Amino acid sequence: MANKCIEKAEFEETGFSYTLSLISGKYKMIILYCLMEYQPVRFNELQRYLVKISDKTLSQNLKELERDELIHREVYPQIPPKVEYSLTERGMTLMKVLDQLCIWGEENRQKK
Repeated sequence: MANKCIEKAEFEETGFSYTLSLISGKYKMIILYCLMEYQPVRFNELQRYLVKISDKTLSQNLKELERDELIHREVYPQIPPKVEYSLTERGMTLMKVLDQLCIWGEENRQKK
């Protein structure tokens, strides 16, 4: 592997930095994992899955994931309103990364 010069390196310009900007925070990867396993998922189901998350925080995270085109929000015109979340095609491509995190965790966690 060739030596690279760190003096000229800019972390903000890397693909790694971009990916982290999309999934950073306490809940985004968990929301994506939940959708990967159980989609489509309703707001209340996500809230129960995440246990200790406020309405505001969950709503904010979902809006950011939707803005970044990783999830899709489907609103059904009925009373009471029904809203479901699922992964977009772009979001599904990120699941390869999450799958690898899951595999690594299974292989490296300490068995109790």
